[in-house]
Amino acid sequence: MNRRDVLKAGLAAGAIGLAPRLAAAEVNFSPVPKGWRTFSLTTRVEPTFANKAWIPLPTFTADDWQRPGATTWTGNARVAQKVRDPKYGAEMLQVEWSADQQNPLIEVTTQVQTQNRAVRIGQSSVAPLSDDERKFNLMATALLPVDGLVKETAEDIVRGKSTDVDKARALYEWVVDNTFRNAATKGCGIGDVSWMIRTGNLNGKCADLNALYVAMARSVGVPARDVYGIRVVPSEFGFKSLGAGSEVVTKAQHCRAEVWLSNSGWTPVDPADVRKVVLEEPPTKLSMADLKVTAARKALFGAWEGNWLAFNVAHDVKLPGSKEPPLPFLMYPQAEDKGGAVDPLDPDAFKYKITARELTA
Repeated sequence: MNRRDVLKAGLAAGAIGLAPRLAAAEVNFSPVPKGWRTFSLTTRVEPTFANKAWIPLPTFTADDWQRPGATTWTGNARVAQKVRDPKYGAEMLQVEWSADQQNPLIEVTTQVQTQNRAVRIGQSSVAPLSDDERKFNLMATALLPVDGLVKETAEDIVRGKSTDVDKARALYEWVVDNTFRNAATKGCGIGDVSWMIRTGNLNGKCADLNALYVAMARSVGVPARDVYGIRVVPSEFGFKSLGAGSEVVTKAQHCRAEVWLSNSGWTPVDPADVRKVVLEEPPTKLSMADLKVTAARKALFGAWEGNWLAFNVAHDVKLPGSKEPPLPFLMYPQAEDKGGAVDPLDPDAFKYKITARELTA
């Protein structure tokens, strides 16, 4: 080999060594707390046919990542009042219009502060969950069973794992590897875990895939919960699939999840968003080995980005003043007419618009 060939070989080797570092820098996804941001979320509801509505409010409180502020509203409703689900504490604005009200309207705005999260798993000193809290976050819900096939599946996944951290991670990796995001799923899905396991149809959207994680974690004794909310701004890390595309966020609802781990406390996990990156992140339909996917997969066990506001952690929500059955969860505005519930995902039946903007000092 002559000198020129040696030089070429050296440059090629250097390029090989640099390429992964450069590529990795392009897909950096490392949310860490770096200061609070303030957002204003406004929901404008104009239900042409309905005379009742319930609007979820982003008032979930977490000392380290979300601080809700004031809620205000205007409109022509006969009744408009903040109410709270007695079991989970989910807050909503309950609204009712007079039967003869022309052009019913309500507009409700909440200010919220939020920031990135990054939990040092197993390295923090946190008080344990009380017995009541542990029991509450291990229980079954109407669509999240914790026995039968769900428990059998989860036990197979965590076999040989002795710590809650190892169990939680094994379940996370399994959901990432064995599910897929289905673009045809309406809204965010409904989270019918029993059906998913029984039929083997391990697909859907965030309310399905993260519910699967939560149910399996609960079934093996690891407290977990779904957290229902909405994306409000783009991702600061450049992930187009993991942020809002404009100030209009009417369809930007997203369900995340948390798992309670010893010496970590409530720990963010979001296997559904890993699958969202696989399907939707440009150029779309990425392989599991793609650097964008591996970056998201690593980050979303223990961290999440603060470009999202949490409404609540509620399941089986009975709307105050409604004769309809409980909702699986409360993440969209709801409405009723004389015939009963109006489909919140049908824009012809129920007109509403949600906007978000960041407030600066």
